[in-house]
Amino acid sequence: MTNDRNKASLLRSLADLLSMKNLQNSRSASGKFLIVILAYVLCHGLTAFLVTPIQGYLLPEITAFASLMYLPHGVRVLSTFFWGWKAVPLLFAGGVISDGLFTPSHIQGFQEPVIYVSIFIGAFSAYLGFESLRLLGRNYYSGGSRVMHWKQIVLVGSVASIFNSIGQSLVFRGIILPEDGIATFLTYAIGDIIGLLMAMFVLMMIFRWLRIISEPNQV
Repeated sequence: MTNDRNKASLLRSLADLLSMKNLQNSRSASGKFLIVILAYVLCHGLTAFLVTPIQGYLLPEITAFASLMYLPHGVRVLSTFFWGWKAVPLLFAGGVISDGLFTPSHIQGFQEPVIYVSIFIGAFSAYLGFESLRLLGRNYYSGGSRVMHWKQIVLVGSVASIFNSIGQSLVFRGIILPEDGIATFLTYAIGDIIGLLMAMFVLMMIFRWLRIISEPNQV
């Protein structure tokens, strides 16, 4: 029962932190810093508590490196959508804190030499996705607009997941067994995209709830 309450509390905190109203009303640098980092840590915690145990039982060789549903990728894409390159150091900080809080010590041990490079690649992947599309004439940054085009966000997140998968596979190429290389690459890509879709689903539910409570009661 206590574990269920803790998970529910994490979900409520995530919903509050990732709501569009909070993202756009937080104008100070410290506000952005806290929102991005806390949202990243909460999403990583949810992944560690809900996804990793099941995946670890089914795919133990891959789980130490990649998740089949990595929720923080949604934070990467959405924070970069709003703040561009300024989100990168915040995402890196969130990744470092999350690694310290949720990664088991025996996994940290063999990942230690390259883990910070891995975290930076993850933090940089969304910015690289946005910039790649911008160079192709598709500027999908927020630019101060209150409108979020979901299809564009999914496209950017998919491109970012490919960059992240390539980068992570290169970083861990000396650790990942050769026979697990392709499976790990695909797990990174699929996990990032599913994580983004789940984060967006949560946001859609939040927006719907905000619309409901903001509408005056009709008699």
